[in-house]
Amino acid sequence: MSRKRRMSRPQKIALALGAAGLVGGGLAVGVGVSQASETAQAKAPTENCAGLDTALRNNLNFIAAQRADPDAQSEARIANRQEVVKQIQQRRQVAGCTGTITPAAPTTTAPTTTAPTTTEPPTEPTTGAGQPSDGAGQVSGEVVCPGSTVTLSGEAGAPAASSNQFPIGTRLKVTNLDNDKSTTVTVTAPSGSCALLNNAAFEQVREPGKFLIRRAVIERVG
Repeated sequence: MSRKRRMSRPQKIALALGAAGLVGGGLAVGVGVSQASETAQAKAPTENCAGLDTALRNNLNFIAAQRADPDAQSEARIANRQEVVKQIQQRRQVAGCTGTITPAAPTTTAPTTTAPTTTEPPTEPTTGAGQPSDGAGQVSGEVVCPGSTVTLSGEAGAPAASSNQFPIGTRLKVTNLDNDKSTTVTVTAPSGSCALLNNAAFEQVREPGKFLIRRAVIERVG
């Protein structure tokens, strides 16, 4: 006749503590893995390297083209684009982008100087202080960057602007006080200026033969 072996009280306590230790260890491992996963997600880059690389290459190509076929405003355009390149490089570093981007062979394509197909007429008179108003002495938007000059980026496409002070999506109205022409555009990219207009937008407010607006009012609208 077999006899069942009975465990002593100290043995039961030791066995229970060992089981609790295994469960606790499993929970600790699970929590550690979860925390590591959350940390990795928090540190994951939020920007796409391919998009940043394309933006960097485009700006480097523009600088190379300006150096290959310079004009009176090339130095100012190059300085603006160098600031853009610096910002993009900082964003690439944060995003962990490691590729080396170089400009393509320089071209001799200069910014277009053809007359615009459509010109936005001035819709508001100017006040004695040289600021656009709604006819009742009130500016139509918040005047920003007082005293800033406005030039063009050399970018093609629909009228748009780039800025070093306002995020993408901001609406800016630029008025050339020398001819009372204005244009309202959306910021689509960063740059080294308060407001840098692309070719189409600059054509709407420029004076013939000039690549710089010295007397300008920049307003944030909308």
